[in-house]
Amino acid sequence: MPEARAPEGQQPVPPLDEAGLIAIRRRTLWVLSFGQILGGIAFGATISLGALLAADISGDEAFSGLATAAITLGTALLAVPLAALARGRGRRISLASGMLIALGGVAVVIVAAALRSFPLLLSGFALIGAGQAANLQSRFAAVDLSTDRSRGRDLSIVVWATTIGAVLGPNLIGPGEVIGDALGMPALTGPYVFTVVAQLLGVALYLIGLRPDPLLLAQRLVGAVGGRAGSAIARADRPRTARYAIVAVAGAHGVMVAVMAMTPVHLTHHGASIQVVGLTISLHIAGMYALAPVFGILADRLGRIATVLVGQALLAASLLTAAIAQDSTVGVTVALVLLGLGWSASTVAGSALLTESSSEELRTRRQGRSDLAMSLVGGTGAILAGIVLGWIGYGGLALVALSIVAVVVALAPMGRR
Repeated sequence: MPEARAPEGQQPVPPLDEAGLIAIRRRTLWVLSFGQILGGIAFGATISLGALLAADISGDEAFSGLATAAITLGTALLAVPLAALARGRGRRISLASGMLIALGGVAVVIVAAALRSFPLLLSGFALIGAGQAANLQSRFAAVDLSTDRSRGRDLSIVVWATTIGAVLGPNLIGPGEVIGDALGMPALTGPYVFTVVAQLLGVALYLIGLRPDPLLLAQRLVGAVGGRAGSAIARADRPRTARYAIVAVAGAHGVMVAVMAMTPVHLTHHGASIQVVGLTISLHIAGMYALAPVFGILADRLGRIATVLVGQALLAASLLTAAIAQDSTVGVTVALVLLGLGWSASTVAGSALLTESSSEELRTRRQGRSDLAMSLVGGTGAILAGIVLGWIGYGGLALVALSIVAVVVALAPMGRR
């Protein structure tokens, strides 16, 4: 078997048989999963405090949502450059760079809080979006060395790992404030101590742990003439299927963000307590990530497009439940859980479909475009959802979102061709 040349700066990679490739892939999944946990801790604390900082520094609660909007914009703007960096220098450099840029964003946010500068604050949050872009790219890094038999499962494991960080991050706000007070940090910035530590650990983890780099190794295996390992990774290019995968992932994300963002407002207007709102969102997040491995295995066995359609069915069930039971707290909670499950199935299967329908030369470029579309559609959905909610209410918003699901389902034959 031809020897795969080592990526620059790494140890030579010996000839790989199937067992050797599986060992490298397994180690890569562990590294990416721990990286997702660290990224989730960093991002969870950041997003939880963003709205509070924006309202405090701007002096107007109407501007509180701009923090999340800035992070989303930063994620969208940096998705494609980070994907291009991965293509040229590998995943380890790309992922570490994203986290380092986010680390710089945290420093800018802390300075902005000390100076009480709202424009500087939003600039910092935009840079923090690089960390989210890196987290999104991790799911694609998980399948650089995967085959058809394991692609959905491998991707879903990394998505599932986000659950741990997403749960831990917001719960570190209290201890972070105590540490911040002891260090003399500006109000509401103490929890960023945990963000900085998590980001630094993540950078070190990627730089040290992703050896050999999964993407660069995959490129060399595919380029090795006659290599069995490369032939198992390489895929023929199917541009229509790839476009459908991008539409399916972006559509599911737009539906999820639009409805989820307006649910706290809707529940509060109907007299729900903050505790009930928090429980509903927590269950929604659990639906997004906790069962990702189930959908990954389903995608490997049932098929990618079939699993995307399962996700769309769950989204449709969620939206219909939200429309019919909008006045019931229990009904809305059930709808949010189904919303998370539908997003999970569509995202896991759609991301796997995008990877395997793209040739090795075009794969990272399309992955970056997918993350760009995902972020832009999600940000646009959050903005328009507020307008739709004020116009025709929560039930009306759910029915409008249902039209997006209908489009994704109607385009499924394009994905099969």
